Amino acid sequence: MFNELCKPTEITIKDKKKVVTGKVVRAAIFARSKVIDVMTADNERFYFIYYKNSLIYGEKLETVETGSFIYNAFNEGICIESPHPLLTALLPKLSLSIPNKNKIFAHLQNDYSLREMAYIATTLDSFFEKNQLEQVIEKVFSHYRRSGEFYKSFQIARLLSDFSPGLKSAADRLDSLEFNSYHSLYSPPHLPLLHKKDPLFVEIHCFKNRSIPDERVFLEDILTKQDRLLVLLLWLENAKNLQNLNSIKEITDIALQFITVEEWILLLGQININPFRELPEAKSIIEKMLQKGNYQNAALLLLNFIDDLPQSYDEILRVVWENSDSAFVTAHLDHFIKLLGQLPGGKHPVQAEQRISQLAVSLLKEHDLKTVQEKLLPIQALLPNSTVIRKINEMVELVEDPDRMMELGDLYSEFKQFDKAIDCFFWEMELQPQDPSPVRKISKMYQNKGLLSEAATYQKIYTQLKSNQETG
Repeated sequence: MFNELCKPTEITIKDKKKVVTGKVVRAAIFARSKVIDVMTADNERFYFIYYKNSLIYGEKLETVETGSFIYNAFNEGICIESPHPLLTALLPKLSLSIPNKNKIFAHLQNDYSLREMAYIATTLDSFFEKNQLEQVIEKVFSHYRRSGEFYKSFQIARLLSDFSPGLKSAADRLDSLEFNSYHSLYSPPHLPLLHKKDPLFVEIHCFKNRSIPDERVFLEDILTKQDRLLVLLLWLENAKNLQNLNSIKEITDIALQFITVEEWILLLGQININPFRELPEAKSIIEKMLQKGNYQNAALLLLNFIDDLPQSYDEILRVVWENSDSAFVTAHLDHFIKLLGQLPGGKHPVQAEQRISQLAVSLLKEHDLKTVQEKLLPIQALLPNSTVIRKINEMVELVEDPDRMMELGDLYSEFKQFDKAIDCFFWEMELQPQDPSPVRKISKMYQNKGLLSEAATYQKIYTQLKSNQETG
């Protein structure tokens, strides 16, 4: 149902002089960075790296190497698969131009601190040779060291060591005497103090360790002031572990900055939180949808919670049941049977029969009689006096009786199964070639199908047989 309500997010990519359109397959959030995975109509995969919501770089990739930043982001970050209402919120623009690869680091130096530039370099290892990125980071290290900014140079040394654990020069620098006094801040990290001195490290550390309550809370406190969308994503990721939902009002206020109320209801349903009990405004939203005739969308929001809706939703369920498209109901028949079970018994018998008749017609288009009978059994248990279901049961018996094909044909006709009705009447016509009745019915079936020429042909045959019968 989630997939039926959410549309894929499309994005236009300008790559030099070529413009292609693709659909966002998934997105991964990793602290201040995120990765967008896009597939074009030609099944080409583009990957884009963002930092603080700004595009850094991206290009077409055949594969994503294990251990790369992109690989780790999708495996260790917060991953959102398409379709998802928050994918659009994650993209500042739905049309982008791939930056000039040769000028990336010049632009980064102008737009970010050297510390940030060094970190961003570690996210680009799918697009550049690793030794090229190491050189960029080493230049930042050397700059800080020459300037006498030893703590900043220590931060870069740590970053380089994490990025290239096997790089001996990085390990040696990190172990040098001039950095001895800084190690105690990080092992273990003293988060409040360290956040003042090295906020980027703390955000990344807390994000990597967000399964630990203290780190998660600290990260949420930081993000509340600077990235409320990530606060929302963290909440959604952890919602199943919440002992209570006291934060639902606060997180709803955040969510509605990025998506509609309908989309928020959908997202809560996706993580098994009943929005119709937790959101006071949910009922009025559904009622407005019904007033506009959006029965199918209203149903998609409701159906997962049929077993746990307040009694005040009974009238809403009745309207959804009576007005939803028959093909849609049959596609979600199990849920609609639960819905029917929630309705007060004995009310609106005429509408109930009309609805079951429509369902039978829809089911007979896709299934044989026996299967239709089986699918309607749960409804029969709820409405044992249904005339429609009685007729379906009768049809199942008639299939085995060649002497009653006319009756079966009439019932098929009643359910608009004109081809099957024609087969039954043909059977009877072959058994009783002088009887005009089956011929007349065949003519009527072709007329119902809009095949007027065939209908006229059998009408002539009927007229001749009728005349023969009268003169004989």
